Amino acid sequence: MATKQKAKDRAGLADRLFLEHPRALGISWAGHGAGAAAIGVKLVGAGCACLVHAVIPGLFTQTAGKTITGMHAHMTQRRAGAANPEDWPEYEI
Repeated sequence: MATKQKAKDRAGLADRLFLEHPRALGISWAGHGAGAAAIGVKLVGAGCACLVHAVIPGLFTQTAGKTITGMHAHMTQRRAGAANPEDWPEYEI
């Protein structure tokens, strides 16, 4: 009996860690992963531009700001167009 409960607990943990959040947003695990990876790549790129800008102020003077502004607009549109926008957080990662 305890073995069945442990298996059920593991399944619940796996669901919570991998599926609960994407499901709440109305997207698949793979779709969420692709979107999160794309956002991560953009943020890393903007961060690299900031580091170069710190050393050579004449380069990448607007890159980070434009990246963040564009990402915010994109996320706001996605939230507004979602089937359940009230379930989306005010921020998105």
